[in-house]
Amino acid sequence: MDWKPEAAKELEKIPDSVRKMAKMGIETSVEKKGRSTVTAEDVKEAVERVGALMEKDEKTTKIAVVRCDIVSETCPGVACFKAFNKRKVCFGEYGKNTEIIGFFTCGGCPGRRVFRLVDSLQKHGIDAIHLSSCMLMDTGYPRCPHIDEIKQMILKKGVKVVEGTHH
Repeated sequence: MDWKPEAAKELEKIPDSVRKMAKMGIETSVEKKGRSTVTAEDVKEAVERVGALMEKDEKTTKIAVVRCDIVSETCPGVACFKAFNKRKVCFGEYGKNTEIIGFFTCGGCPGRRVFRLVDSLQKHGIDAIHLSSCMLMDTGYPRCPHIDEIKQMILKKGVKVVEGTHH
């Protein structure tokens, strides 16, 4: 794929962290148009499309659920998603413009994966992380022995913590 010099200059304005992915997307778009040369207009068009998506995301509340790694071996998370989809129990405060953007396990005791995944979620604008009901209850499953440390780890990252999902 050929790039006009003006197009390459426009591409340089895109942040390094997403530039490679943006370049591939732009080239795919140009190929679909039946062309083999990228123009500055192609890059600007792509930036506008992404900008429009980002504006929409700013109005959306983004949440995630962290759950017990051991429980995940027997629970597919149906009750958590059902409660979210119906905006019941611990998800009752959220409106239609709320998305679950993450659903992950703690990584095993003592919650070794949480710190790293919260960093990743923050790059996507996370607003709150729910501690799943399976981590908090002591009936059916053992209560998480590291729940307080996990909660503090999330709070120290500046992310709101909500205790519970569907119970």
